[in-house]
Amino acid sequence: MAAQDKSRAGGLHLWRNARLATMAEGEAGLGIVERGAIAARDGLIVYAGPEADMPPALAQGAETTDCEGRWITPGLIDCHTHLVHAGNRANEFEMRLAGATYEEVARAGGGIVSSVKSLRAASEDELVAQTLPRLDALMAEGVTTVEVKSGYGLDLENEQKSLRAARRLDKERPVTVRTTFLGAHALPPEAEGDKDAFVDLVANTILPAIAAEGLADAVDGFCEGIAFSPEQIARVFDRAKTLGLPVKLHADQLSNLHGAELAARYGALSADHLEYTDDAGAAAMAKAGTVATILPGAYYFIRETKKPPIGLFRQHGVKMAVATDNNPGTSPLTSLLLTMNMAATLFGLTVEECLAGVTREAARALGLLGQTGTLEAGKSADLAIWDIERPAELVYRMGFNPLHARIWRGQ
Repeated sequence: MAAQDKSRAGGLHLWRNARLATMAEGEAGLGIVERGAIAARDGLIVYAGPEADMPPALAQGAETTDCEGRWITPGLIDCHTHLVHAGNRANEFEMRLAGATYEEVARAGGGIVSSVKSLRAASEDELVAQTLPRLDALMAEGVTTVEVKSGYGLDLENEQKSLRAARRLDKERPVTVRTTFLGAHALPPEAEGDKDAFVDLVANTILPAIAAEGLADAVDGFCEGIAFSPEQIARVFDRAKTLGLPVKLHADQLSNLHGAELAARYGALSADHLEYTDDAGAAAMAKAGTVATILPGAYYFIRETKKPPIGLFRQHGVKMAVATDNNPGTSPLTSLLLTMNMAATLFGLTVEECLAGVTREAARALGLLGQTGTLEAGKSADLAIWDIERPAELVYRMGFNPLHARIWRGQ
């Protein structure tokens, strides 16, 4: 079987003699089918289940791939990245190794503002060229859907440039890209310390223009002492709601400003990081159906010591996604497989929680669960086929990629 299956356009393709981890909601564990098959037509799954139960008509005239007992999972989903950026911040890594904190790096002119300078100096074509190798690394591990945030432009022209570059990625590669406007990410130098004036600019000028151009699928913000207050984020979210855009939030990463509760109040798709989230925040997220996106790469890279309250999320029934948080400053990570290992090793997530976190729950965090994230009829035929003996290997191994084939929309 080739590394990338090709299906006849509009034709029927059958993957048989496979072991399935369907990740279907309501199924026990991983939704395992030991002797399974998947049939797809026009890029959509029309059957996923035991091969013995498949309607015989689906096998007639189908292009067939014998998976030879390999495992098939849904294509992986990286639901929180800052993939479009210019340059790197290896110098800040050295500063932190010498003892500087995340806040000290930011206040010394580093941090997000450093990436703003680099992105503003790059052309749209340069941004696409620099981003594609990072996207390729994710895809090589079975990623079929990726979210990409802006937030390194911090003015209208450069936020548009960043999001246009992100929109071009799925023209360059066979992958689904969802874009998120993160204008309220940091204060640009020209704002001269006036956060309220900048929030007004984001909410009243930049966001409406981004929405009018159709550049964003969602709106995000950074609610933190070094970024923006809950009240300031609320002003951005109010405008997002009037424009019909769902919201997400970087919440409770470095302190508890009750960002999780703020996200829940706005019915956010997800709240992300969450190291300092308390019981009230977890309860609010559960009630609102807001997904907790766990980002162990940033926790690891900035040597955080406060872990997200996984026990509280379990207790309240909060759904958990897992993502790389790929960015140049605090998580230069382009391996969703390694991210799962980190989530298990550092935070105690189970194999089931990790695999659901990069498939079903990641799709939920992007508002895409009706389209992808599980192996079920009607969903996009986004598959990852693995050379493994058991699904736990995808979480257990480090620095090893057992991907056999990646299928996106049936191809």
